[in-house]
Amino acid sequence: MTEAGTGARSPFRHHAAKQAVFCEALGAPFTAGLCRLLGERIAAASPLGQTLDSWPTDPATDALVLRLTGGLHAAARSGTAPALQALYPPAPTPAPDALWAAVQPILEAPAFAPWLQSAPQTNEVGRSGALAPAMLVAAAQTGLPLALFELGASAGLNLFPDHFALRLGGVSAGDPLSALVIQPQWQGADPPAVPLLIASREGVDLNPLSVASAADVTRMLAYVWPDQPERLERMQRAIAIAALNPPLLVSGDAAAYVEQRIRPRRGVTTLLFHSIAFQYFPPETQGRITAHVQAAAQAATTDAPLGWLRYEMTDPAHPASPELRLRLWPDGEDRLLAVGHPHGHSVHWLA
Repeated sequence: MTEAGTGARSPFRHHAAKQAVFCEALGAPFTAGLCRLLGERIAAASPLGQTLDSWPTDPATDALVLRLTGGLHAAARSGTAPALQALYPPAPTPAPDALWAAVQPILEAPAFAPWLQSAPQTNEVGRSGALAPAMLVAAAQTGLPLALFELGASAGLNLFPDHFALRLGGVSAGDPLSALVIQPQWQGADPPAVPLLIASREGVDLNPLSVASAADVTRMLAYVWPDQPERLERMQRAIAIAALNPPLLVSGDAAAYVEQRIRPRRGVTTLLFHSIAFQYFPPETQGRITAHVQAAAQAATTDAPLGWLRYEMTDPAHPASPELRLRLWPDGEDRLLAVGHPHGHSVHWLA
């Protein structure tokens, strides 16, 4: 018997249960249990339950349960909720009743409501372990430095691969003295061993976060699953690197940004990229981006190439194995370079 009552059949409840399975598959058992607990025990008759069960859009697309887990993680990290903090990792996995007793009053507090208003922004820097080798492919094929443009950039941490110590199979790239080492488990042949030269870097997000803002940094760290401390440490190191030279981040719609900014530029490879972001764009936005890139590609030349790099979930049957695809113009070949882990933990290189 659950407290959720009739709410147990709502799209939110199904989403929470499915997210729990996904978290378990990605090695986050505490977060999985928390997702399951939220789906089962938030009372359907409560104000929060009514909001969640009548959510007007797709809860999965909106990552609704991860908005809740992010707010709870923030409370645990803040030091203002000692009862909750005592149950969070690295503490042993708590009994569901004990965890719910600590979670429920935080969910019901007025200060928690803003966490429902915006989608999680994890800015998973581990994905640079997949994105960077694809950038090496673009650099090797074109022989030009890269002008990076990221969609769904959050705080832009993945715009700094040349500032990380990249160990990609048998190839090292980036800054060997960096405080942040990105070293995914590697299968397959090595990527090209060429310099990773970045001419410029910028991005767009509906709500870009700033590495110079303590509140934004708190928010980013809260969305990292608490039972994966290596991800927290990696993000903290990346934030420190980005804070030395914050990237240009624009607040706005991804399609409008692409239409305004993406075009071939002489002397650089203009490289549009995104990671686990495209699926969250409305179909109209996806269509506009695709149409503009294809139109802009008509002007690409060997000395002004255009690239589109995607690290996205493309097979609903395998949601834990995003594909890494790169399309470079003027030749326009769309290449499947690798499949990997959503957080960049592993890369199976196919190129």
